[in-house]
Amino acid sequence: MRVLLVEDDEPVAESLRRGLLRYGFEVAWVTTGAAALSHAEPYDVVLLDLGLPDTDGLDVCKALRERGDVPIIVISARSDETDRVVGLEIGADDYVSKPFGVREVIARIRAVMRRMQPRGAAAEAGPDRYGDRLTIDRKAARVRLDGEEVALAPKEYDLLAFLTEEPGALMSREQIMEAVWDANWFGPTKTLDVHVAALRRKLAGVITIEAVRGVGFRLEIAKGDPGHQGGTGGGGKDGGGAS
Repeated sequence: MRVLLVEDDEPVAESLRRGLLRYGFEVAWVTTGAAALSHAEPYDVVLLDLGLPDTDGLDVCKALRERGDVPIIVISARSDETDRVVGLEIGADDYVSKPFGVREVIARIRAVMRRMQPRGAAAEAGPDRYGDRLTIDRKAARVRLDGEEVALAPKEYDLLAFLTEEPGALMSREQIMEAVWDANWFGPTKTLDVHVAALRRKLAGVITIEAVRGVGFRLEIAKGDPGHQGGTGGGGKDGGGAS
């Protein structure tokens, strides 16, 4: 996927660019609104900072939207609700506040691209399925167990969504904190353990989250049990058996 990154803060842009490249994205990086509007190469999504040196990013967003339907995700240090509302009203598809983690941005890109699918294709894809009992609707940010919605706190959902992107993969504490909180998190990482414990409790018997001492966590999808057969529909991501 080709990304047009419009960001004048070099450290932020370089970090984001490296992260996107690591996950297989192609990135064209420009530092001004004028360069964004004159960029001739094709791109699939725009990551647009609002605080540009030559013009207001909201004006760039509006101009880009008038040209076509390419998804635009605003990335900005402006946390004021007015900026968010204006950005969305003039054509932005999503809004990410700085500081943010690379994985959060990637998740937003994927979510926006899913929303851009034709209605029929989106309906066919449906929520992601993990085993027979668990589904995660990333578009609606909802989790269901045996068809019933599970009440998760926002960060509990973010943590589950991140860990289920690659069931069975060992994720370091640093990776998780960067993705679910942000790269500049300076608080205690004990908060991660609290959220892991909450997921274990709420999704007991469906997932296991193994703590690997000194490294991080590994999520596994539990094998289906005879009492919960059926799980039809949705070509999902069936995980391997729990260790």
